[in-house]
Amino acid sequence: MDIPVLEIESEVILRPVSRRILPEVMESYYEDPEAAKAALPWLKEGEKARSQIADLMIDLEMHKEGNSIHFWAIHSSEDNSFVGLVGLGDELQLAASAYNLGYWVRRDWRRKGIARACVDAIFKWQSARTEHSLIEITVHPHNEAGLAVCKSICKKWKGLAVEGFVPIEIDGRTIPHVLHLVQLNRGD
Repeated sequence: MDIPVLEIESEVILRPVSRRILPEVMESYYEDPEAAKAALPWLKEGEKARSQIADLMIDLEMHKEGNSIHFWAIHSSEDNSFVGLVGLGDELQLAASAYNLGYWVRRDWRRKGIARACVDAIFKWQSARTEHSLIEITVHPHNEAGLAVCKSICKKWKGLAVEGFVPIEIDGRTIPHVLHLVQLNRGD
């Protein structure tokens, strides 16, 4: 199933990820590497990040016609500038889960409800195409902005926090994360 373009009732549009946006993604990375690392904790520093991000863009583009990963580039409706990335991936903590949710929004676009609006559109799309989907959202416990977005998503979509922390392996280290689960049902 091809990943569709999703119209958002805000200032952005979602388009399937393409490697053509690599220059814009790299510009975003260099503008705020700490935020990129929070969204993509496996990223190395500096120039190594470029090859990792390039590999990611190619991998996501290759999966756009499959059913295991669904990722979109967020673009401004006004001038088509790159705003961020959002999608459903396959880095799962629980065997029962279908996807994990990931998002990264550029600094100038944060605190405008962009991530939440994009997630709403993706969850509506996912609910229309499948009977049930358990979606994981893992957030580092010190990522206050990420936790706030996660709580907002869970409030709207009736998600819940899993008690305690889940261990996530990053660069050979185990880092505790907070895990939230959202069960999407057809028609949600």
